[in-house]
Formats: sequence, structure tokens, C-alpha cells
Amino acid sequence: MIYFRFPFSESICTLNEKSGQESVSFVSFDESDTLEFKGKIENISLEAFREKPVFSDSLKAELLDFKEESSSEYQEKLEQVIRFIKEHQLSKLVISRRKLISFEVEKINLSETFLNLCASYPNAFVYFFVKDTKCWMGAFSELLGKFQPSTSEFETMSLAGTLPNEETWTEKEIEEQKPVTDFIKNIVGRYSENVEQSATYDHVSGNIKHLRTDFKAKIKPENLDEIISELHPTPAVCGIPKDFCKMAIERFEQHPRNFYAGHIKVETPENVQYFVNLRCAEFFSNAALIYVGGGITAESSPEKEWRETELKSEAILKNLRCEQRND
Repeated sequence: MIYFRFPFSESICTLNEKSGQESVSFVSFDESDTLEFKGKIENISLEAFREKPVFSDSLKAELLDFKEESSSEYQEKLEQVIRFIKEHQLSKLVISRRKLISFEVEKINLSETFLNLCASYPNAFVYFFVKDTKCWMGAFSELLGKFQPSTSEFETMSLAGTLPNEETWTEKEIEEQKPVTDFIKNIVGRYSENVEQSATYDHVSGNIKHLRTDFKAKIKPENLDEIISELHPTPAVCGIPKDFCKMAIERFEQHPRNFYAGHIKVETPENVQYFVNLRCAEFFSNAALIYVGGGITAESSPEKEWRETELKSEAILKNLRCEQRND
């Protein structure tokens, strides 16, 4: 089953597998795994959605023998990453971690958690699915791409740099977002002669904000898959140069990213949209893993980067609906 809500919409959607050929696909970060849901996209009422709530203790998979990175371990690793960045003169390398949430006494009402995310992040694509042994949920508004066949218009954005809403941007965040903007502008420019670029502005996402720059261009429909392939993964979730940074991520991260920092493709007759899968969690019957990360530069502070990942994890943490177990 799958439920999702588009940005700035109040409607909860699902897929009727008995009809239609619309689809929602989840592609992993390394593009080795794809989960696809097919059917007709239909709205579902809040009452119908709540009729059969889904709880974490009903999930098939259990998390066993998981060891979470401590603050000191993560910061020690970032010291190595910063030395690596300086040695290879990289502008940015994105490193992630997983935060463990155990459900020892409580269980999670996954349906109500999804609704909490919808309420907390009105400008985000919010999703929740259970398929075979996999259960994921997330809410984020970074658009990898949006294409409208009727006009051939393609949209994307550069989204990077993170601070609490009350803080002021520093040179570190500005310099972190700049290569993302340049990377996207160069790629879109290969497929269109006229690329519209907005001014950079604040993008608020719950308790934090990012720097955002929008792009619009006319492209040929047959180039859509190619441009998405070139954009993913963007420097916002990987680094520059892309292939070198992907290898560096494999070196420094001891865990698979799975669907974290991958992308979600939603295809309808009107348009095709691709959302970057951030602020997400993988759920098990006894625990959840919240995936978080940050763009590391030569000027990064490991302690501050740890705090940033803790802040990002609150997107899921603050919206968990915990209930007492019956057993």
C-alpha cells in the first residue's frame, strides 16, 4: 500500500491497482533498487484513511544487531572527511548517518505519523508505503525535476545549506549552495538555449531553512530521462565531482543509503515529477532508522555538523505518533 500528498495540497492520494497505468517509483541512491507502484491515482478521504490504521508492530521486518554511530564517532569521521576534502580540493562532500529510534514499550501509529507530517510540512511531498518487508515514510520538498508534456517546460531547483530559522546565513552555507546551483545550471543549459534562473531565497522547512534557487527551461521530451540521470545525485546529496564523491561516500559511510537521497518519480497524464527523498525514515516492527546528512566543506565544524543532523532528524521525531503496546 502507498499513500502520498503533493506539495501545497490538502488531498491524500493512493493508487487503485485495479485500474490505470499511473505510477509512483522509488529509486535508491545508488540506483540499484527500484520499487514501483502502479494504478490510478485517486484521492482518499481522511475518514477512509483512518478506518484501518497501520501500526509499527504489524510490520514484517525486525531490526536486529544495529549499532548507532555516537556523536564522538561521527565527529571523528568528519575530521577525516575534512582532511580528505582539503587533500583533494573538493568544494563539498555529503556525509550521512542513521539515527536509531527503538520501540520497546510503545508502538508507532504510522497512519497518524503520516498525517502529522502532512500538517507540519505543507510545502513538501509526503509519502508512506508498506511493500513486502519494506516500510518507509518521508516529507521533503526538493524537486529534482518536473516536466509538463503539454508545454515541454522543465523545472528544477538548487537547494542546499541548512540553518535553524532564527539564524543568519554565513559564508559557509552560501558557499555550500553555490556549487549546487552551478552544477544544475550547467546541466540544464546543455538541453535548453534559454534557462530561467531565479534569485536565491530562503526555503523554510519546519524548524530549519535552506537556500534555494529555481530553474525553468524548455526541453525535448525525449531528453527527460537523460537530464534526470545527469542531475541525480545532485551535489546537495552527493558532492562535486559526482562520480568521485560517490566513491568517497562508499569509503566513509559504513551503511547503505537505500532509498535515502534517492528519488521518487510520480507520473500522471498531466506531468512527471521527481522528488529527492530526504527527511525520511525506514520503519521496522521494533524500531526506526532516521536518515540524515549534511554537506561537508573544508570550513565545516564537526560539532556543528552533528547538531545539524540532530536538527534534521526532528522532522520525523517530532511527528511520531506513539501509542502503548497491547501485549
